[in-house]
Amino acid sequence: MSEPHTSPVSGAAPTENERTWGMLAHLSALAGLVIPLVGNVLGPLLVSIARSDQSVFVAAHAKEALNFNISVTLAALVCTLLMLVFVGFLLGSALFIAWLVMTLIAAIKASEGAAYRYPFSLRLVS
Repeated sequence: MSEPHTSPVSGAAPTENERTWGMLAHLSALAGLVIPLVGNVLGPLLVSIARSDQSVFVAAHAKEALNFNISVTLAALVCTLLMLVFVGFLLGSALFIAWLVMTLIAAIKASEGAAYRYPFSLRLVS
C-alpha cells in the first residue's frame, strides 16, 4: 500500500491540480442522480479519457471510481429485479446510501492526495 500523501506510482506528492481532478473523478459519478444507471459511469469515464494520460494519480482515481460505479450499476440492476419481490426496495435504498457515502469518502481522500480503494468493487477496468 502506498504512503497516504503520495502518488500511487511515482512516489511524488500530487499537485493541487491532480488532487482536484482525482476528486472530480469520484464526484463526477453524482451525474448518476441526473442520468440514472449510466451517469454514474459516464462521469468517471470522461475524467479518465480526459486526464488519465496526464497524471498517474488522476488515472488511478478515475479507474477506481469507474470500477466502483460499474459495480454499483450492476447491483442497482439486481435491486431493480428484486423489487418484484419487494426486498429490492430496501436493498436499493441501502445501496444508494452506501454509494453516496463511499463516493464522498473517496473524493475527500483524493482531495487530500491519498490513494483510495473502494472496499466493495469489482476490478473490471485495469
